Amino acid sequence: MNFLSLFRFNRSKKASSHPQVHMTWMQSSVGRTVSRTATVLRQQIWIWPIIAVAVLLAVGLWVRFAIESTMKENFRSQLETLLTTEKAMLERWLKGQASNAEGVANDLLVRRAIYRLLDSDSTKQSSGGELDRQSIQSEVGKLIAPMSGSRGFVGFFVADQSKRIVASSHDSLVGRSDVRSYDGFLSRVLKGDSVVSAPFPSALAISDEQGELRTGVPTMWACVPIRDEGFRVVGALALQIRPEMEFTEILQLGRIGETGETYAFDHQGLMVSNSRFDEALILLGVLPDIPNSRSILNISLRDPLGDITLGHRPKQRRSELPLTKMAADAIKGNSGFDVEGYRDYRGAMVLGAWTWMPEYGMGLTTEIDRAEAYRPLTILQRTFAALYTLLIASSVAIFLFSLVVARMRREAQNAAIEAKQLGQYTLGEKLGAGAMGVVYKGQHAMLRRSTAIKLLDADKMNDVSIQRFEQEVQITCRLNHPSTIAIYDFGRTPEGVFYYAMEYLDGITLQDLVDTFGPQPEGRVISILLQVCGSLFEAHAQGLVHRDIKPANIMLSRRGGEPDVVKVLDFGLVKATDENSSVQSSLQAGMAGTPLYMSPEAIQSPMSVDGRSDLYALGAVGYFLLTGKPVFNASSLSELCQKHVDETPVPPSTQLGQPVVNGLEHALLCCLEKTRAKRPQTARDLAQLLKKCRDVEEWTVEDADAWWSRYERSPASTAVNARKSSDSKTQHDQTMELGS
Repeated sequence: MNFLSLFRFNRSKKASSHPQVHMTWMQSSVGRTVSRTATVLRQQIWIWPIIAVAVLLAVGLWVRFAIESTMKENFRSQLETLLTTEKAMLERWLKGQASNAEGVANDLLVRRAIYRLLDSDSTKQSSGGELDRQSIQSEVGKLIAPMSGSRGFVGFFVADQSKRIVASSHDSLVGRSDVRSYDGFLSRVLKGDSVVSAPFPSALAISDEQGELRTGVPTMWACVPIRDEGFRVVGALALQIRPEMEFTEILQLGRIGETGETYAFDHQGLMVSNSRFDEALILLGVLPDIPNSRSILNISLRDPLGDITLGHRPKQRRSELPLTKMAADAIKGNSGFDVEGYRDYRGAMVLGAWTWMPEYGMGLTTEIDRAEAYRPLTILQRTFAALYTLLIASSVAIFLFSLVVARMRREAQNAAIEAKQLGQYTLGEKLGAGAMGVVYKGQHAMLRRSTAIKLLDADKMNDVSIQRFEQEVQITCRLNHPSTIAIYDFGRTPEGVFYYAMEYLDGITLQDLVDTFGPQPEGRVISILLQVCGSLFEAHAQGLVHRDIKPANIMLSRRGGEPDVVKVLDFGLVKATDENSSVQSSLQAGMAGTPLYMSPEAIQSPMSVDGRSDLYALGAVGYFLLTGKPVFNASSLSELCQKHVDETPVPPSTQLGQPVVNGLEHALLCCLEKTRAKRPQTARDLAQLLKKCRDVEEWTVEDADAWWSRYERSPASTAVNARKSSDSKTQHDQTMELGS
């Protein structure tokens, strides 16, 4: 049983003596109910989930922003407080080391011994003077060693005003003045300052943590001036400190959570204290996998441009990578913080605060991984995710309900079409179908004029298809040339069926013309092309490009007593060259047209087509009319497109195996040039070329009348009409669309 028959009047019943009419499905009580439901759905039900999602989104964003702002402020405060505390502790310790060194240097016995040492070194004596100097050096060592050892120092040296070392616990240093790593702090000390250096690699072999002698061991020096009785600086005393002991231990106290750490670095961005991630850094290959490997003086604070803890591997050597944001800013002498997140030397996103300590030549920072810091936000995100899920589920339920209503509405639209009545139009036989709609032969109730009525397919109805449908009507209505199909009416039925009425053409497309009757005479080809040129010139003058000129979109008919009247059809793919709106872009995105007649630029850059692209297609149509064959044949779409882009067409005379009027062949080949600049620049230019064709047998009105008389009486006419009615997918009438 046909479900739709339930919503129609029984045709056997008549309420009056008036002629029988049909009541559409939308006019029934059920139809009106569904219509009202769709209206409520469209106007009310849909809006509440949207409002709820919007409100929840706004609240969620506000709450997240408020909480995140509070957390950022708290972390900024914590990091800066911890950094200030660590800096104060470190400065206190460094000043304590300097004070301890001054205590040793100011000891009366030590000072007298150093004075004698400096005097003996500056006075040239006999050979016995060298023995005196060595004995004084031994005396200085015996005086300094117990005093410095009790204060945690592990070595010493004494330098004169020329920075030459005159005594040291390391014999290899005595007599040297070329130790570059000492030059910086010695210069300051000899000017009267007490200095504690940042850790740096030792220039001589000293004992490491395991007691092995080697160079490059991290070391620090507390260096103070030696003054004479007139308070003038006469030398310097430097006492050696092991940084891995108290210095590193102080910094390791500054930790927040599981990933927080505080560390120091020098002006080159080299870490001068130990990282808490030494073991992990060894596994990641950042530190060498050797016994007692430490990050101090081995880690450069470089940004690896990705998180190496998550598998990222830099494509550059570490020395070529940029400094981390923190290190780059601190080395400039700045103090700052970042609670948004930046990459540290591991590439992990961290929050941090930093400062520079110019008097010690090193920077200090405290950091924590961003993931750990903002972990509480995860709970908030999950809560809102659950709420969003509920709203989405509700929206899906409403959407499914709307699909049911939409399906019923489509059934209503189909029922209206089956009723064969669209407002003032009565539908007749189906003429064909395209990618977007169906065309019926119809008749206006009052005018009794035959029309072709195009309906937008209900199954393909959406915002884009409706806009394109309306665009086709609006653009075609702007064109008034006799060779452009005329639009009579446009509307929408109560069931939501979009339609437009256009002039009915009882004729034959150029595709059917050639398929049925073969190549056409030269004079007739010129006559047809001239009429198409007129239609295209008007469209191009208004900034419109057809984009789908092909034999199936050009119809020949006998109208108003005139034979061979040309009509250009289907402006559904037209491109407005002077419009750049988002609607235009969405409708025109991608390649549009029919590959057999598509210009090279339409294949390579579809958005750049212009009127000359239509002229290429028109040249291909003329070639087809003249030879009965397309310009190119190929076994695949890609091969066909490549031929349009690269291959030179075979001249029509060669294709036919007989001469063709030079002017006509020249005009067609000019249209088929690969470069647009070599083609006729306007449709009127092409028309001028065609009009100049000489020695061509003219196609007269009498010739055309005779042809149409033979055609209308011939079985070919019936065969063509039957083929048009049965073939709705490769349609050869005014309903052709891209993809049909």
